[in-house]
Amino acid sequence: MSRYLLRRLAASVPTVVGITILIFLAMRVLPGDPLALIQNEASGNYVLSADQLAAARHSLGLDQPYPVQYLQWVGSVLHGDFGTSFWTKESISEVIRRRAPISAEIAVLAVIISWLFGIPVGLLSAVRRNSWIDAVARVIATVCMAIPSFWIGLIIILLGILFFTWRPPLSIIYPWDNPGGNLQMVVGPALALGIGLGATTVRMTRAAALEVLSEDYVRTAQAKGLGDRVVVLRHVFRNAMLPVVTTSGLALGGLLGGSVSVETALGVPGLGTLLVQALNERDWNMIQGLVLLYGLVFTVINLLIDVLYAVIDPRVRYS
Repeated sequence: MSRYLLRRLAASVPTVVGITILIFLAMRVLPGDPLALIQNEASGNYVLSADQLAAARHSLGLDQPYPVQYLQWVGSVLHGDFGTSFWTKESISEVIRRRAPISAEIAVLAVIISWLFGIPVGLLSAVRRNSWIDAVARVIATVCMAIPSFWIGLIIILLGILFFTWRPPLSIIYPWDNPGGNLQMVVGPALALGIGLGATTVRMTRAAALEVLSEDYVRTAQAKGLGDRVVVLRHVFRNAMLPVVTTSGLALGGLLGGSVSVETALGVPGLGTLLVQALNERDWNMIQGLVLLYGLVFTVINLLIDVLYAVIDPRVRYS
């Protein structure tokens, strides 16, 4: 197992390096000069001279060759420094530390919500195949998958305002400071994301459970006289969890990166809204830091999924 983990860690290094190269080059190829945008927004009718623009580029290191800029950026990242924002001059690492807990909390809650109703409904739908329960579950799952998550979030807020005079706070509230206020801030986005992800979990659980139910060892257990509950919990549930874990793990990686549409629509001060703001402002350093963070999150979660395979299914072995 340890040898396998070392190989996976070594294989993830080229992936991370490739992400850094792609995002670095993309920021230089895409149209839009951050210095020109800053000048237009901040200086009104005053136009910087060519010498002043050159001096600003030199202070930011933008006049260096691309390989030098790339190595300087990677070297800073290895020391935990993602640089500073073009606009606010704030430390990007500090901004990520402030906002990442909110996005992480929303992502974890969304996955928990999806599992709470997705797995039981999927198992029940598979066990009662072609019954009215199965038909209703499939219809609901299809509808929930078709509805955009940000639209569900807006409906949740609208219903909360109309019937409960509830409005989510727009400022950052951490759970260790104010658990109640924090829950009000994250429950709407978590439900919006969890409902859509739960619909996917229903379909994935149903498909995996149907495949397991056709296996010989399940029919043998039923022939021995074991009850349906014992067969489902002991034989079907655990073996059907592998594709569900894979789907949920990949979804968690995306959610940890920040759901852009939901956070933007609901005004949640997470990583998603931070990325939208950075894209609008052509804040290269901020975009580079966020995309690199997303790549690291996906890499780590993929490694954890592979490790969980052996925990869930003892038949999985690593050589």
